Amino acid sequence: MGDAMEHRPAGAMDTDAATEVFVRHRELLFSVVYTMLGSVADTEDVLQETWLSLAPRNTALSADEIANPRAYLVRVAVNHALARRNAMIRRRETYVGQWLPEPVVREAEAEPDAADRVVRTEAFSMALLVILESLTPLERAVFVLHEVFGYPHTEIAEIIGRSPAAVRQIAHRARGHARARRPRGHADPKARREVTERFVAAAMGGDLEELLAVLAPDVTLWTDGGERGPATSLRPVHGAGAVARLFAEVARGLQPGYRVRYRAVSTDPCAVLFDGDAPLAVVVLDVTAEDTVRGIYSVTNPDKLTRVR
Repeated sequence: MGDAMEHRPAGAMDTDAATEVFVRHRELLFSVVYTMLGSVADTEDVLQETWLSLAPRNTALSADEIANPRAYLVRVAVNHALARRNAMIRRRETYVGQWLPEPVVREAEAEPDAADRVVRTEAFSMALLVILESLTPLERAVFVLHEVFGYPHTEIAEIIGRSPAAVRQIAHRARGHARARRPRGHADPKARREVTERFVAAAMGGDLEELLAVLAPDVTLWTDGGERGPATSLRPVHGAGAVARLFAEVARGLQPGYRVRYRAVSTDPCAVLFDGDAPLAVVVLDVTAEDTVRGIYSVTNPDKLTRVR
């Protein structure tokens, strides 16, 4: 014990202290990194890398880092996430079809599990996560830290190693791009749940008339099946008529015995289709203030459904 203490770097935390600090900030770290990456598996890998940076066998912390471990952990996590984001972009080049964020599914009325906690704001809607996919990794990091978590530009500059002026320019570009593509006006949570149930009943029942009534004229469908899951289209499908006809075809091909459960993905009500205990699809709707569906996000890639129960 004495030898271990003698060989511990000056300023290093012991294991219990490091664990307590990391666990205390894990929810925040998960939320920041997940919003930057849109992948639970990659987020967990980044959190593991962040924990290892705090582990006493690897790192001696400065007095400032010990005094403000939250800032230290966020800085380490964000920079690991930036590196991971670049690797994900390279992987995406060979991805089959459309790519959607991995859904973090929870019971509709329940608090999220510790491993699945994501701050519940509109910023975590599937629609915005899809928009953030079009930003560069650095733009997305700055947008997430400033717009979602309220970090000032000066603090973001310290996190990513840029000047405050450069961060303000990046933030301006990212905000303008996101706002240009971000739909305005959202239904309240109760209405979104009701519209989701109407949509599922019409789509699964093959009711074309009711389906057209619930879809906005400019609705878009995104389907992510990867290489292993069913995908209704390898490209986005636009327009109420085309989307309704496609779902009518899907309904005709459904096998009897499937079940639908209503859950939530971050801030969005969603429908989860099961075959027995196996999830087939997570369907998230973007609902307008007029209670019509303007965006449908269907994740059927089995690799993105492994955490759905």
